[in-house]
Amino acid sequence: MGKRITDSVTWVGKVDWELKEFHGHEYSVRRGTSYNSYLVKDEKVALIDTVWAPFAKEFVRSLSNEIELKNIDYVIAQHGEIDHSGALSELMRQIPDKPVYCTQNAIRSLKGQFHCDWNFVPVKTGDVLELGAKKLIFVEAPMLHWPDSMFTYLTGENILFPNDAFGQHYATELLYNDLVDENELYTEAIKYYANILTPFSPLVTKKINEVLGFSLPVDLICPSHGVIWRDDPTQIVKKYLEWASQYKENRILIVYDSMWNGTRLMAESIAKGIVEQDKSVTVKLMNAAIEDKNDIMTDVFRAKLVLLGSPTVNNGYLHSIGGLLEMMKGLKFKAKKAAAFGSYGWSGEAVAQLSNGLKGAGFEVLNDGLRLTWMPDSDGIAKCMEFGRAIAEQTADDLKI
Repeated sequence: MGKRITDSVTWVGKVDWELKEFHGHEYSVRRGTSYNSYLVKDEKVALIDTVWAPFAKEFVRSLSNEIELKNIDYVIAQHGEIDHSGALSELMRQIPDKPVYCTQNAIRSLKGQFHCDWNFVPVKTGDVLELGAKKLIFVEAPMLHWPDSMFTYLTGENILFPNDAFGQHYATELLYNDLVDENELYTEAIKYYANILTPFSPLVTKKINEVLGFSLPVDLICPSHGVIWRDDPTQIVKKYLEWASQYKENRILIVYDSMWNGTRLMAESIAKGIVEQDKSVTVKLMNAAIEDKNDIMTDVFRAKLVLLGSPTVNNGYLHSIGGLLEMMKGLKFKAKKAAAFGSYGWSGEAVAQLSNGLKGAGFEVLNDGLRLTWMPDSDGIAKCMEFGRAIAEQTADDLKI
């Protein structure tokens, strides 16, 4: 069943309570998600986005209960990714001649995925679609987070439909930000930003400032995942500007993997040294082999300093750490410091390799790292604590930007 948002706008999406992984197996989704689709009725009727392919038949069936499908005049495809466009094929089988409004890049991505020849109408920033008393205004948003992405603004109702921007993977039947648990909401919102939008932060800032420059009133922000922002809707816009500006908190993250607990003991001893030196800083330890990788990336996003630890195995570091390094490189974190540590028995290359990997990922590496042989003894633990104290002293003035 659809949910009425305003006199002219109805939510016709799907809440997916069972989803636990997204983007294949790349993104963990503990609280499910929603695929938000919106029906806009005026003299003309527009449908903004659809839902993920597994729910295509259900979506079209539910949509037909809201409106005769032949009475939909325009289909708006804000983004070609399958979680938003997945039901298009099922829908367009019913209304094959209806125009599909999207960016030129979206035409390419939709044709590439569906091998379709629908009635595409390419749009650019500033293009207007007249619905009657109201209008849809299109704003291209390339790389937020695909080259084909765009926003849509509804005049009269003052609603921004930003597709993936300002969303969260968060299943709820309550629909609005003021009705859900705020802590849960922002936990999912920052995780979403950290793991999906961080590489595009400069573009986020540029696009938000461009949209703000239009001086359009915004009463509702209706993203394509998660809640609708109706209570102080621009609060999430302000958060995005903050998160996009080389974000960091007074936090130090220690991420490690360990075979026989030597590197774990080093991590714990380094943490004690940090806290001894600076009791104001929050220190968090995460074992890369057992913690969720997206949670780790969220904590990397929040941290001012990341310490990465691994024993040396087969002349290198453990694979869980290698995967994280690749993610950190891809996410392009800015203005963050780092150092490496680890125990070894014979060759001990891992620490130098980790330091080089951190540099390659764009981190400012503070030193050559700390290596200890075998299981740390009392002298080794003392070295770890001194390492932690020195790190804390070096970063004591690195406050959140």
